[in-house]
Amino acid sequence: MSQAFVKEEDEQWLHDLPPTLNALLVYLTRQNNGIAVYQKNSNVDSAGREVYLMSNGLSYAVDKDGKWEIVW
Repeated sequence: MSQAFVKEEDEQWLHDLPPTLNALLVYLTRQNNGIAVYQKNSNVDSAGREVYLMSNGLSYAVDKDGKWEIVW
């Protein structure tokens, strides 16, 4: 007799990601139901942070604590 184990999906949050572009790409693609999200552009903001414009229409940067955040 076999047993089936159902694992509840562990929700991951943007601020929990490592501060790497690859981690952001994997996370955003997973959040986009597996449809690839890619970097469209990048620039440096007035605070000196690298800001990445992604194909999902949002911009992301790593804050002073090393956490990803959405830049408005």
